[in-house]
Amino acid sequence: MNARTLCLAILNFGEATGYEIRKKSIEGEFSYFVDTSFGAIYPALSRLTDEGLVECRDEVHPGKPARKVYSITPKGRDAFVDALNQPIEQDVFKSPFLLTAMCCEFVDPKHMAKVIDERIEYLKNKLEFLSAAKSDCDMPGAAWTLHYGSAVFEASYEYLVKNRDALIAMSGSAQSAEAAE
Repeated sequence: MNARTLCLAILNFGEATGYEIRKKSIEGEFSYFVDTSFGAIYPALSRLTDEGLVECRDEVHPGKPARKVYSITPKGRDAFVDALNQPIEQDVFKSPFLLTAMCCEFVDPKHMAKVIDERIEYLKNKLEFLSAAKSDCDMPGAAWTLHYGSAVFEASYEYLVKNRDALIAMSGSAQSAEAAE
């Protein structure tokens, strides 16, 4: 999937400005699904508008610049549904935290403890966010997705809490070996 499909997905849930679409896709509730960049959203919206998949209207408020508000068209909804029914790529998971854990023998144990504790706090915050989102969700597919995300973050949180000390104990072993030589 790409920025085009992501824009259609966001607009499928309701009209939005380009700024709102960008915010939702980069750091909001849609940021978990497709990697996209700030620079990809507006060109995608322009192409979608040119193709008749999205409509754009100017919304004017006194004393403020006009905002472009986008909405999905019936043709756009058909294109979105078609995109959802295509074969999908495998998930991409990238984690700087896991790179640090994989190379823990080169990391000072105190720093590793700090990194782990920050990760635990991050996961705790994500779980709180997802819990609040689940309570506000009235769409079955979105609710299922929130529960899935909660299960993934919960498993990661529990694993880190349970295995924190073991990772810290492995940390710095390469530095210790070099110092002994």
